[in-house]
Amino acid sequence: MKHYDIIRGPVVTEKTTLQKELNNQVTLKVDRSANRVEIKDAVEKSFNTRVKQVRTLQVKGKVKQRGRILGKKKDWKKAIVTLMPGQRIDFFEGV
Repeated sequence: MKHYDIIRGPVVTEKTTLQKELNNQVTLKVDRSANRVEIKDAVEKSFNTRVKQVRTLQVKGKVKQRGRILGKKKDWKKAIVTLMPGQRIDFFEGV
């Protein structure tokens, strides 16, 4: 699996924005089969930064109802990547 196949995109919420500013952590949506070592290598190669720590968790998809029809969103994997001091990843600078 290539490093650009592992990272699906950023997770942008109020909590992740605070984590980015206070703790130098970035939250990413990643491939469900990727492990911590692969995620670390993918972040370092894609964004040209150094990673200190990677924490992962499985997020269960929510059950949604529209009238009488029930549906379920897909399960996905989230990675919280702590960067080394002085390192940055800027997704939305200047927006």
